[in-house]
Amino acid sequence: MSVRVLTGIDVRNITTKLSSDFLQSLMGDVFALISSSEDATAYLPHRTSIPTENHTALFMPARISSIGTTMKVVSVPSRPDDTRGLPASTLVLDKHTGSVKAIVNARSLTALRNAAGSLLSTNLVGLSSPARIVAFGAGEQVLAHLDLHFRAFASVKSCTIVNRSLNDRLSLVTAQLAIKHPSVNLSVLTYDALNVTDEGKENLQTCLSDADIIITATPSYIPLFPSSWVRSGAHVILIGSYTPHMKEVDTDLIMRAIPTSFHNEEAQLPLLLVDSISACFAEAGELLEAGIHPSQVIEIGKLVLDERKHVQARTETRNSYYKSKDVGNDFVGPITIFKSVGVGLQDVAIACAVVDMAEEMERSNFKGSTGVVIPDFDS
Repeated sequence: MSVRVLTGIDVRNITTKLSSDFLQSLMGDVFALISSSEDATAYLPHRTSIPTENHTALFMPARISSIGTTMKVVSVPSRPDDTRGLPASTLVLDKHTGSVKAIVNARSLTALRNAAGSLLSTNLVGLSSPARIVAFGAGEQVLAHLDLHFRAFASVKSCTIVNRSLNDRLSLVTAQLAIKHPSVNLSVLTYDALNVTDEGKENLQTCLSDADIIITATPSYIPLFPSSWVRSGAHVILIGSYTPHMKEVDTDLIMRAIPTSFHNEEAQLPLLLVDSISACFAEAGELLEAGIHPSQVIEIGKLVLDERKHVQARTETRNSYYKSKDVGNDFVGPITIFKSVGVGLQDVAIACAVVDMAEEMERSNFKGSTGVVIPDFDS
């Protein structure tokens, strides 16, 4: 039995062959599975945590019967000043032999599967032709989110990346995006929510005031901006917080995505989507602080299932609603939010898809790295 080893460079080369449509469809299948009532199709045991000298090692097994079985291992640095990122690898099992068939560098895959889920949310509940995006953070998550949204929406003309400082990571992200998407006008803005200046407040408020999509991917413990800076009709993607004490936005913004007297059922406004109700109400600090009930949110998988059963032109309805109500000119009206803390089944789907693509590329004699295959590994 051979084993394929895919480095970070291999993974980045292979994932460029996966279209944004394929990626969001893949995550749609995962979310639909999470929200369906089917039994014995997915297995997601609780992760195991082991402390080491400098990290906390997390072991996360998962299985989707129709796709495969994986084990993801992530090391979370113990020191807050450790900025080297999260070392991550995924083992993919062969369904026939039970042996490991691939070892995949998963550093960028986590960001990619999150970005694919977020893109799906934008297509489901956002405007059909967003023109301006504002993103907070300068890591893999922001890079993957912006890359996929730029690929999916030719309508995007400008984007501002907001970060606490002008550092090497920010420069690298902007340089990579500029090369891949020269038609998008990229700009950067420094803003520290813990050390706000009058000039910083004014610049960020102006920046957010006409944003169609806002993406937050930071480990913040305080709101990055007030609700009053976000115009009605915006789609907000919250990807950074993953503990009850973390939060990237204030309660006022969360409540603007909860159905109230200005709810439009046909246009599905406002709307608060989550990847998993059980996970978000255990880990998402913004939702817990707002004190909302699980019945006030909807899993994105339920929306996927509904769309597949009843194909409706909701995007066009939302666009018409915005124009008729002129909601984009106020900062108190309805918005849509997608809150994701990440679900292990997403790791199964993306890792297996990358391994399958590597094998397909090798069969077609693709010129480029598809990993190193170690023969007779189990002999």
